[in-house]
Amino acid sequence: MTITTTAQPRKNRRHDPASGERVTAHLEGLRAALACAMRHASHLEEWGDHLATRLRSGARLLVAGNGGSAAEAQHLAAELVGRYRGDREAYSAIALNAETSSLTAIGNDYGFAEVFARQVRAHARAGDVVLLISTSGASRNLIEAARAARALGATTWALTGEGPNPLTTVCDDAICIDGASPHVQESQLAAIHAICEVFDERVADSARSGS
Repeated sequence: MTITTTAQPRKNRRHDPASGERVTAHLEGLRAALACAMRHASHLEEWGDHLATRLRSGARLLVAGNGGSAAEAQHLAAELVGRYRGDREAYSAIALNAETSSLTAIGNDYGFAEVFARQVRAHARAGDVVLLISTSGASRNLIEAARAARALGATTWALTGEGPNPLTTVCDDAICIDGASPHVQESQLAAIHAICEVFDERVADSARSGS
């Protein structure tokens, strides 16, 4: 015996203009953080240009963060090792927070404050770039990583929320974006993509000129 059912049409819900207030407030906060990021446009371009020069000469990028910033770090590494827009060479970039066995071993043996610094001592060389991403700029494991990198002669950058903060004071250069933590992280992703835009353009320019 076959039973046939007829789907009932969904009732149209009446839109409540007030129902989007929370989303609107969130996006307004993001707009303000992005406006702050825009003020760093020339600074971000300098980073993209410098990174292209360094990586094309054989240096590498080491990048790290905690929580959502760890995801941003992996995102940037993937853009450089893989590709951002068009096809190009692969470039060396390592997201230190993605090394789960190293993280857990180092954290267990030396403490969480050393999980990035010890990896920096293992991988970084003079001329490399170490980029540390944070919303607070207060994470001790990132501060220790910056100190380790500078001791080795690597260039240290901090991409953080409002500054100055403890991380910016121990790095060679910093870009600070004001805003609530979610908006800082969202704007940091835009900043990372902006760096990639410049990086790819510089690499393409060099390929065209044969340099």
